[in-house]
Amino acid sequence: MTGWLKRLFNALRKKPASSVPREEKAPSPHESPEPFFNPFGRFADAVITQMNERATAYEEKTQNEIRELLSRIAVISFVGVSGSGKSTRAIQVARAYRIEYIIDDGLLIRGSSIIAGTSAKRAETKMDSVRQAMFLDPVRAENMRRALVEHLPSALMILGTSDAMLLRICQNLWLTPPSIKIRIEDVTTEEERNLARNTRMSEGMHTIPVPSMEIKHEFSGYLAEPLAKWWQRLGFGNVFGPTSGQTPYGDEHTVVRPTFSTLGHYAMTDQAMKDLIRLLALQVAGISDVVEAKIKKEPYGVILDIDLAVYYGASARTVLAETQAAVSEGVERFTSINVLVANVRAVRVAIAN
Repeated sequence: MTGWLKRLFNALRKKPASSVPREEKAPSPHESPEPFFNPFGRFADAVITQMNERATAYEEKTQNEIRELLSRIAVISFVGVSGSGKSTRAIQVARAYRIEYIIDDGLLIRGSSIIAGTSAKRAETKMDSVRQAMFLDPVRAENMRRALVEHLPSALMILGTSDAMLLRICQNLWLTPPSIKIRIEDVTTEEERNLARNTRMSEGMHTIPVPSMEIKHEFSGYLAEPLAKWWQRLGFGNVFGPTSGQTPYGDEHTVVRPTFSTLGHYAMTDQAMKDLIRLLALQVAGISDVVEAKIKKEPYGVILDIDLAVYYGASARTVLAETQAAVSEGVERFTSINVLVANVRAVRVAIAN
């Protein structure tokens, strides 16, 4: 044979690698052999299944108990088209029917206090506002149901723009359908409704039936103000008394311009805020200059850190206290942005010319 034929013949005589038996790894003395049958496997599965069934049964029982409790609440609907003045008259109507609790735009209100929820007027878009007001979000609906179960009012008035909306709210909150229906036309005149509608269209303002301090943190920077001040700004004078924040009906309200207002929105740059801080600080006697102003934005307002130059001979403590008050009040007044903290310090001494 030639050399290449011999090499081919020898290669064919060799066994394939797959037929060579593999060496089995000797079991380690520290490793326990894996059993052919796990006696506890089916038992563990049965226990887990039973626990899940019990959890589901408990949840169903809890939901049934909550539904039973919520069914005891008598629901009164207050219906009116958007901008007709429902929120302005809500407390007056509730008081006439001796109703302590109100649901308006996602808020559960008792008297002049917010019990639970977040205002739908804080939503980014009008569609989101409607979703929040109707409690389409399961988490918001559950939180509101818990609050209702905790307080368990005998009667509850719900504000809405239509009967269908009221019915949907009751379904999402597991409440019974409204037993009494009140319409905005029953408690207001056509002139009052036209005035409210014109104000909504021209000013883009919405009313929340609680004092401004109740929602001030939530509407930082969105033109929240007591209704009496807003009424004065429209040129009707101080018709509610020198210091009152009440409506002609004796109730406290707050007027806000929501983020989804069709009239647009405004924004303020950090530099504009620093310029405002500088103007406010320089109005205080004893302040020479604003060396630096830092602005830290928080969800419910801003934190201001202000470094000042104080004139030589001025009482630093008095000047700093006056500057702190002037800047805080001025920023909130001109921007409606909540000043959570205003930190002021004197870092330089200046000599008056």
